[in-house]
Amino acid sequence: MTGQRLLDIQDGHNFRDLGGYETKDGRHVKWHRLIRSGSLAHLNKHDLSTLAAIPVTIDIDLRAPEEVKQAPDKLPQTANYYHLPVFKSDETDASHSDEEIMSRILKPGNGYQHMLDVYQRMFELLLSNTQASLFHCTAGKDRTGMAAYLILSALQVPEETILKDYLLTNKATQDFREQWLQALRDKGESEVVVENRRALGSVSADYLNQAINLINTNYGDVQNYLTEYLDLSQNDLKQLQQLYLD
Repeated sequence: MTGQRLLDIQDGHNFRDLGGYETKDGRHVKWHRLIRSGSLAHLNKHDLSTLAAIPVTIDIDLRAPEEVKQAPDKLPQTANYYHLPVFKSDETDASHSDEEIMSRILKPGNGYQHMLDVYQRMFELLLSNTQASLFHCTAGKDRTGMAAYLILSALQVPEETILKDYLLTNKATQDFREQWLQALRDKGESEVVVENRRALGSVSADYLNQAINLINTNYGDVQNYLTEYLDLSQNDLKQLQQLYLD
């Protein structure tokens, strides 16, 4: 299943199909309907053909405007582009840990309504699509990981399964991360810096568990967050499950 889950992408990282995951009631997420990934900025013709063959028809870009300007998406000819920035500026650089990023996504305060609007719009797009939707940020692990958590939770996939998917980032990006870290060594960076970058370039169960704890503390639980704060009705949830589950 892992081989089927990791897409054949040559010039991009962390492209994964969320199909096959079992729900609490024994159904399964459909293959070729929900794709999570890192940046689409450097895709080659092979990669674009791979996405078009699925076919990906919606590309949801969660990056900040400045990230998009610096590295705009390359789209398969089948896809429409939607820019839904979680942050109004890039807050996912090496100066911010995954814990800080998760906290900023979920805690009420400055930008809170904007983030609710982003996730509401994301679900509206998912509800409108009968083909594959792709959602991504730059590395495909923080903002994308949070979006995957919410989507899979709406589909009633158990948290332990969602956590396993979250941690797949480490395997999916292992070769890329090691090359990146070796390049830092070659530039003369110390092992302290390299190890700090290693932590920032990977994911830990603690990061997602912190997000879950924040949701439970601030909003009751994820189902309450989906219905009371993202305004998904029971009919919306039922429709999502009809669209994305076998």
